[in-house]
Amino acid sequence: MATPATAASKGIKVDTAFNWEGRDRKGNRVKGKSTAPDETALKADLRRQGIAASRIRKVAKPLFAGGGGKVNPQDIAVFMRQLSTMLGAGIPLVQGLDIVGAGHDKPAAQRLILNIKSDIEAGSSLHEALGRHPLLFDKLTLNLVEAGEHAGALESLLDKVATYKEKTEALKSKVKKALFYPTAVLVVAVIVTIILLIFVIPQFESLFKGFGADLPAFTQMVINISRFVQAKGLYLAVVLGAAGWVFFYFKKRSRRMQEILDKVVLKVPIIGPIVNKSCIARYSRTLSTMFAAGVPLVEALESVAGATGNILYENAVLRMRDEVATGVRLQRAMENTDRFTNMVVQTIAVGEESGSLDTMSGKVASFYEAEVDNAVDAMSSLLEPLIMAILGVLVGGLVIAMYLPIFKLGSVV
Repeated sequence: MATPATAASKGIKVDTAFNWEGRDRKGNRVKGKSTAPDETALKADLRRQGIAASRIRKVAKPLFAGGGGKVNPQDIAVFMRQLSTMLGAGIPLVQGLDIVGAGHDKPAAQRLILNIKSDIEAGSSLHEALGRHPLLFDKLTLNLVEAGEHAGALESLLDKVATYKEKTEALKSKVKKALFYPTAVLVVAVIVTIILLIFVIPQFESLFKGFGADLPAFTQMVINISRFVQAKGLYLAVVLGAAGWVFFYFKKRSRRMQEILDKVVLKVPIIGPIVNKSCIARYSRTLSTMFAAGVPLVEALESVAGATGNILYENAVLRMRDEVATGVRLQRAMENTDRFTNMVVQTIAVGEESGSLDTMSGKVASFYEAEVDNAVDAMSSLLEPLIMAILGVLVGGLVIAMYLPIFKLGSVV
């Protein structure tokens, strides 16, 4: 049976994995996989565990590893869940971090977790160590972890963070999955159309020149488009690429532009209602998680605002926070924003009056998460025939345009 070994370096980034074999104090043969700065450090760490290493081999890195991958929200959720399980089993925090980090398959996640362990060993609290990685741990996570440390309920709060992240990521994944298929099909359709315009249509054009007759208006229009794409296509691609780069550049950096885009998205048919429900679901889920952790309502609303995923909802929640701070009830503050349905407001009001705000907001979140699932499924069913219609217009239209002169010639003959 494999015996886990810990990574020995403290305060140093660990990025080398080793497979090892040896014997324990009882003479039993053991083997395992560990991370360490080098073989010497690993042998010393194994000796402290009573293991005499007889063979150590560096794990070969994939040819296209790209630095060990990128830590994503799913990795963070798994990390929180595993750490919560370790603490629940009575394992000390540092040792739990060591086990979770050394056992992770992704090198980037190993480095992250073991660096957090090193910060804690140096005297930092867990929320302070997590706070040194702001791109991976948001303010909501830090607030919940800090509340768990102060209340002595870190295991429970880490479990809540993991559950929250799993539900929010599942919601995002559902929407992305529904949009991926139509986007991919449309991209392929555009590529096929461009290929037809550049390589196929000119062949038909040279054939039509021998007819000595006027071409149908539709065919002539397609030929003119083909000529334009051949002559100006490269410049058009450069302009569109530059425009796309400028758009995404300012989208990331201009809050005003993000606000305009978020406002437009909420008004788009079919997609707008899904985004609205998704924002309400994230608002309710985050509020439930924060309030259940014992975070004061005003402080919780600040984290809730950033978790809604839409600037209009974020601004609305921040206004609610300011009103609640002056003594206004949460129900009244929600009504003043005109962003929440009457059902949501009344459910929250019941939670306020009964002292079960976390439970009632959790019920709202579950309801709207189910609504988003149903809406996304309905959208997927609606998009399939729409995509087929678009493909028919793009590709079928080009085919018909090329065969119209042949049909015309056949009727004359």
